[in-house]
Amino acid sequence: MNTLDLLKPRPGLRVLVSGAGAGIGAAIADAFLQADAKVYVCDVDPSAIEKAKARMPALNAGVADVSNREQVDSIIDDARAKLGGLDILVNNAGIAGPTGGVDAIDPDQWERTISTNLNSQYYFLRKAVPLLKETSDCPAIIAMSSVAGRLGYAFRTPYAATKWAIVGLVKSLAIELGPSNIRVNAILPGVVAGERMDRVISARAESLGLTYEAMREEYLQKISLHRMVTVDDIAAMALFLASPAGRNISGQAISVDGNVEYL
Repeated sequence: MNTLDLLKPRPGLRVLVSGAGAGIGAAIADAFLQADAKVYVCDVDPSAIEKAKARMPALNAGVADVSNREQVDSIIDDARAKLGGLDILVNNAGIAGPTGGVDAIDPDQWERTISTNLNSQYYFLRKAVPLLKETSDCPAIIAMSSVAGRLGYAFRTPYAATKWAIVGLVKSLAIELGPSNIRVNAILPGVVAGERMDRVISARAESLGLTYEAMREEYLQKISLHRMVTVDDIAAMALFLASPAGRNISGQAISVDGNVEYL
């Protein structure tokens, strides 16, 4: 096989992407569609799903709160019916969570962050892994962590805690599922340009008593390449991990962040 061909995911791959109404998830779904995959997405926002389907008519889609186990079960069942099985699970759904000192964070916001970012990964895994075990076509799980899953992140403790936990989950599952030929990896995005990051910067600036502009510059100074990454950078890594070129990559936490030095 030509080396360049190894970089292309096999046409017809059956892919499920959670939290894909917008942002990173939507970019990943679009990239897989462009690679001739069959893609199913879900999101908690019905309007986001409608916009995604209007932009990408080939999408299969459903609405679900990923922190709700029963709703996730329904999504997996619908995806199996629509796609005819599953080859790739992209556990992408997540929220930014609250910003503030640990003694000031509302317990309900803490629990919501843990449930949405971490419990949801398990809810998808428990139903998707049996489907992945049924396919021999290079099955893979891609979990979305964060640069906050390798660095401490003051005033964002619930978010960072979930992202570190996802890395532990991935490394454990790579060992557990390796004998079934299922690869498991985490992508750790850095500072991703877009509306979500703008909101995070604004919230952190307010918490620290800084202007938005000063806070944004502080973020950039922490990055070796002095620039944010894009959703397309993350999508490209997901495609690589799903391609034959990634067939021996498992148990890895791969940063796509321009080398964030500290948070």
